Amino acid sequence: MQPEEVPELPDGVASHLREEGIEELYPPQVAAVEAGVTRGDSLVASVPTASGKTLVAELAMLSSVARGAFEPRPNRPEEPPSGSSGGKALYIVPLRALATEKKAEFERWEEYGFDVGVSTGNYDSDGEWLASRDIVVATSEKVDSLVRNGAAWIDDLTCVVADEVHLVDDAHRGPTLEVTLGKLRTLNPGLQVVALSATVGNADVVADWLDAELVESTWRPIDLRMGVHYGNAVTFDDGSQREVPVASGGRPTAALVDDALAGDDDGDQGSSLVFVNSRRNAEASAKRLRDVTADHLDSDERGRLAELAAEIRDVSDAETSDTLADCVAKGAAFHHAGLASDHRSLVEEAFRDRLVKSVSATPTLAAGVNTPSRRVIVRDWRRYDGDYGGMKPLDVLEVHQMMGRAGRPGLDPYGEAVLLAKNSDTRDELFERYIWADPEPVHSKLAAEPALRTHVLATVASGFAHTRDELLEFLDQTLYATQADDSGRLETVTDGVLAYLERNDFIERDDGTLTATSVGHTVSRLYLDPMTAAEIVDGLEWAEAHREEMVRTLRDAAGANAADATPARDPAADGTQTRTDPESAGFQRASEMASTSATGDDADGSDGAGAGETGDDATDTEADDATDDPTYPTALGLFHLASRTPDMYQLYLKSGDRETFTEVCYEREAELLGRTPSEYEDVRFEEWLSALKTASLLEDWATEVDEDRITERYGVGPGDIRGKVETAEWLLGAAEQLAGELGLSAVPVREAKKRVEYGVRDELLTLAGIRNVGRKRARRLYEAGIETRADLREAKKSTVLRALRGRKKTAERILENVGREDPSMDDVASRGDDSAAEGAAGAKRAHSADRNRPAGDEADPEEQASLGDFG
Repeated sequence: MQPEEVPELPDGVASHLREEGIEELYPPQVAAVEAGVTRGDSLVASVPTASGKTLVAELAMLSSVARGAFEPRPNRPEEPPSGSSGGKALYIVPLRALATEKKAEFERWEEYGFDVGVSTGNYDSDGEWLASRDIVVATSEKVDSLVRNGAAWIDDLTCVVADEVHLVDDAHRGPTLEVTLGKLRTLNPGLQVVALSATVGNADVVADWLDAELVESTWRPIDLRMGVHYGNAVTFDDGSQREVPVASGGRPTAALVDDALAGDDDGDQGSSLVFVNSRRNAEASAKRLRDVTADHLDSDERGRLAELAAEIRDVSDAETSDTLADCVAKGAAFHHAGLASDHRSLVEEAFRDRLVKSVSATPTLAAGVNTPSRRVIVRDWRRYDGDYGGMKPLDVLEVHQMMGRAGRPGLDPYGEAVLLAKNSDTRDELFERYIWADPEPVHSKLAAEPALRTHVLATVASGFAHTRDELLEFLDQTLYATQADDSGRLETVTDGVLAYLERNDFIERDDGTLTATSVGHTVSRLYLDPMTAAEIVDGLEWAEAHREEMVRTLRDAAGANAADATPARDPAADGTQTRTDPESAGFQRASEMASTSATGDDADGSDGAGAGETGDDATDTEADDATDDPTYPTALGLFHLASRTPDMYQLYLKSGDRETFTEVCYEREAELLGRTPSEYEDVRFEEWLSALKTASLLEDWATEVDEDRITERYGVGPGDIRGKVETAEWLLGAAEQLAGELGLSAVPVREAKKRVEYGVRDELLTLAGIRNVGRKRARRLYEAGIETRADLREAKKSTVLRALRGRKKTAERILENVGREDPSMDDVASRGDDSAAEGAAGAKRAHSADRNRPAGDEADPEEQASLGDFG
């Protein structure tokens, strides 16, 4: 079938496809068109990776929008096709990175009048601006939040595409996608649903659930050969072999990467994607493979890679950034969730451009982002699973998703996917387990109570159900109900969830009617797990009830520290931690009303008083200042409250952490919002300490500890820091709104939220909030005597430029953002003489900054970007 033969396509689309080189549709695409995908019929397409699923979605969305009546706008056709009745399309993806990629891909249709928008964050917004877009790309969580917040344009949808719909099998994301599709179909009875899936074992069941036609195929545009490497050769599924010898003492992965780069008979180089089971293994693999890829680079590639490596170093000042840059400079890279998003994007783009020759990755890269390669090497087919009790074999579906990345249409003549075996028995097992096996069927995970908590409350709060029977009727439309043999289980779990929600005052029951309370509506709108909301409310109410007691404890401790005025050693400055004997130190539990080191130096080296809530270190504070009431709740206490909720992924306690954070817990117990569990309550106490470790990371971030020190101290990557910061910002924003709803003090919560958002101490909040400033630049401006927006508007340009290390374009952008009338730096020298008064002001600020700088930080940090410098 040629593009022109596809029915009901808008004018210009068919010719555009032909210009892109699409002269004929792939067989699965033809089957989708014949099944009515461009005429508004629902469809499940279960086909392999790179078989044209995205074009099927585009055909459905463009034809659906074109059938709609709309007001003419610039760059739109003057008139839609006759008989139109309104059209708007939504493309749902599982990952933010995939949303960005798809938006960029769909934007090529804007020249034909189709406006494209993307939305992935800000879960308490109704996304009103998206009403003007014809095609909206969003994550399933964002779509769920839009429904909860009553986005009016949702009612205008005529087509919804669910990409990677097989992820309904995922315990974390699956229930949200499942319930969201159910709500969208309820709101729009005639909605066209196009579900794109990998090849799964029960695609027919998914199609039955969605009342859709099924297109199922194993066709691929280029051949995929799957095999196992053992000894000195790869044995493929068709019985053929390819000799890939491994030198004595060498590794099979390196031999396979080198073999792919050596090229085929025509000498065409092939890239390799290596899947491993952990971040550490991904980095170690890339370090080894960089010596392999370096031998296959030409001079032009080396120059371009050097530029890319420099760009990667500028993303973050963490050691991970340097390690990645060192690998990239030689043509290899690693990819995992611990990297900053800019790191991942740069690696993905360079790999697609065939500049980076090998990427060692955790399975995050197989989750839909477009990164195909000539050869895929599944090095690790087992992964640690605590519930399993050890290393558990990966599912067939997951391994097939990795293998499906092999072979780039239009670039590679074929694709190869290779597993590794150390002996003949393992080789035979891998053929049976993965090469010749069919993918598992997908199963709904909706009936688990954690998944149902949020969705039951949202269903009631959004008005989809007003009684228990209506709620069960709605849930009966889910995939779970389609698959369940025992309908009683979902009913039992639902009753338990309703009881929990009622007990925590999120819903009310009156003569059989279910109604969300005011707080319940707020919790649903904020997209919180109700258990998270309950934890936050309990913590804030506890703080209110114990305010006088805790403030007195903190004030007494501050007075004791000021009287002692003994500088404390930073235990993290040299990478060591030493436990102080509680008896010799004289501290007891805060609940026993003894003096604690609540505002002195923390066990992890950052200064106390709630991460700098008092502004200066205790040893530099005048004794009479210690009588002032400290801020309560403190930032650490609020960070800990957010960190112990189900919506925050806590840091694990590693060897030695229990002892370290037990000491921190008792030293700063007065700041924690709730009663500390007994050490004999092993599980609860360990969870409490894990939350404290996570809170300590956030406190370090909010006290301007360098990113590289945080990554080293907590064993995390830049991406982990950003993830924790964003989650804390969201949870504290929710806590602020809940505090206002309940009549509790919201000011400390707001301040803690701002500090974690910008990664600064109190005195820098104003400066850090200016676009393009960030945490490090804010500190440098402050040291130069510039404290406020007004100061920045009035300061000498030479002072600003010197504080920004001579970066004129950066200085101009910042001055423009703060409203300076003439931001140009054209006639300003980077170095110059300033007035004596200006120099004195700078000296004063430098002295103040020295007193406020986290222990161990240099007075003049290197000019490297940090997470806070990007927004």
